[in-house]
Amino acid sequence: MTEAVGKTYAPFEYDVGREKIREYANAVGETNPIYQDRQAARDAGYRDVVAPPMFAVVYSAGSVAPPVLDPEVGIDFMRMVHGGQEFVWGEPVCAGDTITTETVFKDFSEKAGRKFYVFESVSKNQDGQEVVRGTWTNIVR
Repeated sequence: MTEAVGKTYAPFEYDVGREKIREYANAVGETNPIYQDRQAARDAGYRDVVAPPMFAVVYSAGSVAPPVLDPEVGIDFMRMVHGGQEFVWGEPVCAGDTITTETVFKDFSEKAGRKFYVFESVSKNQDGQEVVRGTWTNIVR
């Protein structure tokens, strides 16, 4: 597993759709009109309907899952728990954007009988602007 630290995985591309943003906003109870209405988003200075910040999980998942599932990383899923997520947001994501996310197995450590697996994802839009950097931690008990 520690041999895989530093391994970078193939980029994953996600086309952001207006209806997906609306569905996500509805699912999480987000009522701000910029997440629902194109004109409200434009009036607020955005190109189109804006994705709520945690929509990052939607467009990052296709990049984060392969390293987590990689047998070379060696996570024991029967004993795994979610350790946490941290995000640093950049350029807002809007409907019509194409987001490319790349993930690296950033760190592995052991402490008090637990194994910590840390992955970092970087998502950029079609213009190469970073939209979010995520740190994903899984713990094996």
